[in-house]
Amino acid sequence: MGFVAEYLLCLLLAVSSSWVQSEVDVLDKPVTELCLTCICEAISGCNATRICTNPEKGACGIFRITWAYWVDAGKLTLDGEHPDAERAFINCANDPHCAANVVQNYMKKFNQDCNEDGEMDCHDYARIHKLGAYGCQADMPYNYQISFEECIKNYEGYQGIE
Repeated sequence: MGFVAEYLLCLLLAVSSSWVQSEVDVLDKPVTELCLTCICEAISGCNATRICTNPEKGACGIFRITWAYWVDAGKLTLDGEHPDAERAFINCANDPHCAANVVQNYMKKFNQDCNEDGEMDCHDYARIHKLGAYGCQADMPYNYQISFEECIKNYEGYQGIE
């Protein structure tokens, strides 16, 4: 696990959730911080410099969130920004804490056992994040799966990764 991923994990743990406002508050967070870190690592390498400047350019921020994903998750915003503001999506998706809360809301809404192992865990959340709520039983892309599994292996034994 690189310095950037560890830094982002610390950032996610340290930032106050009071900065994030939403039509749908994130009260129950099904995804652990360690799981969020591995999803981030797998999807973008937790590369905070790869941001988007408009929704038409696709996925934004360290979780590579799309506009549709953000909408499905309840249109979270920063600092009381109105969800319909022109840059509301971009500002949230490019902010690690707001983006993590978007992932939390999405997982809460679309919570399911994608790999049919009888448990809802980080593996299911990684599938839902990458493949979407209605395609999470499909095969994961090779590079994403390898990166995710390597991250999980690095954290084996830490409470909260599963």
